[in-house]
Amino acid sequence: QVQLVESGGGLVQSGGSLRLSCAASGSGFSFHVMGWYRQPPGKQRELVAVLLTGGSANYGDSVKGRFTISRDNAENTVYLQMNSLKPEDTAVYYCNALYYARVYWGQGTQVTVSS
Repeated sequence: QVQLVESGGGLVQSGGSLRLSCAASGSGFSFHVMGWYRQPPGKQRELVAVLLTGGSANYGDSVKGRFTISRDNAENTVYLQMNSLKPEDTAVYYCNALYYARVYWGQGTQVTVSS
C-alpha cells in the first residue's frame, strides 16, 4: 500500500523559512510527478509546486521566486523549501504523487506563518 508521509510543518514568523519533506513508501515504482498542494483556511486546495521525473517544475504564481521544489528519485522523496514566508502562506500542505492514472495524497502538514 502506497503511503506519502509529510514532515517539516510548523509555526514560523513572517519572513522565515521552512522545509517540507514527503517520503513515499510501499510503491515499488517511481512516480511520474511529485509535488505539493495547499489548502488555506476556508479556501480550496491549490497548486504550490510539482516536479516531473525529467526535472521540469511548475509553481503556483503566489510562490514563484520564494519556494523551491526538489526530489530525491532514489528515495522517492520530494522536498519543498519555503523562504520569505508570508501570513497568506498559512495552510495545510499536502504531498501529491502520480503514477499513470493513479493519484496519491499525503495526510497533510500544517504550516502557520505569524505576522
